Formats: sequence, C-alpha cells, structure tokens
Amino acid sequence: MANKMKEFLPEIEMEKMQRLYEIEEKYEMGQISLEKAHRFMAEHVGPIRPYHIAYMEQNLKSGDDDECIRVNMRKVLELLDGFMDNSRPELPAEHPIAHYYKENDELRKLLLAIEDLIQYPVIKTQWQELYDKLRQYPVHYARKQNQLYPLLEQKGFDRPTTTMWNFDDIIRDNIRDGQRLLEEGKDEEFIAKQQELIENARDLMEKEETILYPTALALISKEEFEEMKSGDQEIGFAFFTVEPEKTRQTAAAQPAGDFVQDLQNLLSKYGYSAGPRQELDVTTGKLTLEQINLIYQHLPIDISFVDENELVKFYSDTDHRIFPRSKNVIGREVMNCHPRRSVHIVREIVDRFKNGDESKAEFWINKPDLFIYIVYFAVRDKEGKFRGVLEVMQDCTHIRALEGSQTLLTWAGEKPEEEEHKPKEQAETNAESATGTELEINADTKLKDLFALYPDLKKKLAACYPPFKMLNTPLAKIMLQKATVKMAGERSGLGTDELIKLIKEIIG
Repeated sequence: MANKMKEFLPEIEMEKMQRLYEIEEKYEMGQISLEKAHRFMAEHVGPIRPYHIAYMEQNLKSGDDDECIRVNMRKVLELLDGFMDNSRPELPAEHPIAHYYKENDELRKLLLAIEDLIQYPVIKTQWQELYDKLRQYPVHYARKQNQLYPLLEQKGFDRPTTTMWNFDDIIRDNIRDGQRLLEEGKDEEFIAKQQELIENARDLMEKEETILYPTALALISKEEFEEMKSGDQEIGFAFFTVEPEKTRQTAAAQPAGDFVQDLQNLLSKYGYSAGPRQELDVTTGKLTLEQINLIYQHLPIDISFVDENELVKFYSDTDHRIFPRSKNVIGREVMNCHPRRSVHIVREIVDRFKNGDESKAEFWINKPDLFIYIVYFAVRDKEGKFRGVLEVMQDCTHIRALEGSQTLLTWAGEKPEEEEHKPKEQAETNAESATGTELEINADTKLKDLFALYPDLKKKLAACYPPFKMLNTPLAKIMLQKATVKMAGERSGLGTDELIKLIKEIIG
C-alpha cells in the first residue's frame, strides 16, 4: 500500500521519514524533551508537509487499530511546531473538503455551548435543544466513511479506514449515550459524558484538519473531487444543506442512464449486444436493461452484493435506503466498509460461507418504533462454488405493527371500509384524536401529528424539496417522535416560515 501511495505524492525521502518517526516516537514516550526533539527535527528532518506524516503512519507505524485513538494530537502539534504549516487551505465553498471544515466549525460552536451549560444545574429543555443539533453531526462521519475513505484507499492510504473509523464511532457513541442519559435524568453521569465528548471531538477534529484533509487534497485529483459531490449529496451534510449544481441535478434525474450503459458495456464485453430496450433472457423470463434497473430501484428492500474476491460490486439505489451508500463503495474491499469493532463478525461470515459451513446469517435491530431485519446469504453457482455474499436489509417496523387481517383493498391514506361508514362527526373526532389538538400549523407543531392527519404529506414534502427525502428513512422515525416544524425547517435549510407555507400549500 505504501508504494502505491508514493505514486500520487511528490518524492518521499525514506531516510527522512525514518528519522521523523524515531524522533516522534521518542518524544511521545517521554524519552527526549521538546527542546531536544526540536533540535533533532532541525538537524535531521527539516520542513515537512502533512502528507509526510500520513505516509509515515501508513508505511512505518504498526497496524494497531487503536493506535489513532492513543495518539495525543497536542503533543504531535508541539513537536511539529515551526516545521509544518497547519494553516487551513483556501478552497472554493463548494469543495467537498470545505464542507468537512464547515461542519467542524459548527461543531466547535456546539462544544462551546456545552462548556457553558455544564457550569449550571441541568435544565432538560436547554440540553434537548442543543442535542437536537448535535445529533446531526454523525452525518459528517457517514460521509467520511463512505466517500473520503474509499478514495484514499484507492491511493494506498488505508490508515483512516483501519484506525480513524474507531474514533468516529467513539464520538458518535458519546452523542448517543449523552442523549440516553439526558432522557433518563441521570444528570451527574450526563455531565461527565459531556466532558468526554468535548475532549474526544476536539482531538479528532485536530487529527482531521492537521493530517487527513491536507493529505486528501494531495492525493485526490480535482476530477475525483468533482465526482465525489454527487455521493456527498446522497448522504447529506450536518447542520446545513448544499444546493446541488444544475449539472448534477440533471444527472440525478436520470440515474438509470449510467447503470444501463455500464451494464450494456459489460454485456458487450462478453459478446452480448443489447440496447436499453432489447429484451434479455433471464432465468425465468425476459427483461430489458431498463426494466432490470427499475426493478432494483423499486424493491421494498435494500440489497448489496459482494463477489468471491470480497469486493463490493453492487447495491440497490432506492429512495428508502436504510443506511447511506455512495458509488465510491463499488470495488471497495468489504472489510473496509464496516467499523473496526464489527470487522471480525464480517470476516467470520465470509469465511464460513466460503468454506461451506454456513449459508445464512441474520441480525435485527429492535428499538422503540423501529425494527430493521438484516440477513446475509451465501451465493453459489450450480456447481456449489462460492460466488459471493448477498446482503438483504428491510425496515419491518410497519409489518410487525400489523394486526388482524386486511382482505379488502385500501389505498395508503384511505380509511378502511368500516371507517367510511362511521358518522361524519365520529370520523372528525378520530382525526382530531390522532394529534390531540385541532389542526393548527405553527413552529411547535409536531411532524408526527401532521403525518397522522395527512398520510401523503411526507411523500409530497420530499417531492417538493429533496432534503425531506430523509423523512422516509427508517432511522428518521426515531427523530420524528419529537421533531417539530421549526426543527425540520432549520435542519432542511428551508426555514420555519417557508416550511409552514409549503405544508399549507400541500394540504390545501
């Protein structure tokens, strides 16, 4: 991997890297003073760039997954003071790396607010408002893991995937645990968790801004960053929205084209000539390439396929995807697509499938108002040879909530036939009881109450304003229990007044 990394960087002096590594190791272990370390740096190393540190970590340091967590970024910055430029690069506002910096700036503001609030007795409403914003930040990590890390792996720099991912998860868990402790009223534990969050978040942001982002700018080409933008839009941003460029909007409106063309090229490679509308013989019928693509896009489940070489080859691109995906995952090693703490489970599944010991592994996530079912299948050909792994994921929340039987046709949003025959006054009472209040739309109106009265509202909001597509994801169901019109307006970037206006236009 290290040699591959050198292909994309200016010339690397290995002797200089070895001396840098030795000085850094001795200083971090307390074997030499800062003054002596600086003298050694001046004599044997001289000026360095952030990608030198990245190259050293990739090539000279051990592959310990926890190493990134143990590194004290303050000590590293002390050592490099005067030898490496830590200033923020000047980037266009629409550059993918600029968005990472912007999200960090917003998180820093929230951390300052936390430092202020922990000095006083816990007032739950104040903290809830702060945590509503804080819970957006893990989108930052999802984009890193699905967009930035895969590109760096292609350049031979896989240390972010193998080490930094752990720290991403720690801070995500800090936020989740803080929310839980707040809800449970465990004030003392909650305040202690805030200090842990502050320290971890600031340290990781320094790691990102000192090494990760500058190295990404050195390794990744301008064209690759342009291609990254569409995947970034799919996953989203924390604290703000980014308007897609017109060219990307056009491409997004016609997602079938790329897939169809890629599949057509693949078939041509093996002697099959097929246009988008030419029928192909499949196992149990005939389908055009266009129909195949449409079927994948409309499946009520999410599927992903990993081939026998453990490379991700395909995922279904549906509007209701449960977990974020982007095209950068295609061709990526499956072990790099999972947090370090769960890689051993993935490794065991793949190995047992390959050996023929097992053919199915199932998991499920069971939370209030959310049930996700995940199952892995071994894919084998007619001769029984292992050809890959199929992952199938489904939001079963609605299915588990079904009771009795429904044998009559009832469309979404319509009442069952017996409801239609109830007196008008009783039907109106039922509608009002769904929210507990008469219909009044203001900043404090809860989205779940609006959706109970107007079942099509969620879908129509997403059609009118793309950022509201997130309302259709299973994970959004948890947030919808508390989400108000004001929160949705701020989160989407539309604004409270404009959102109220849009809702009234839709239901009108």
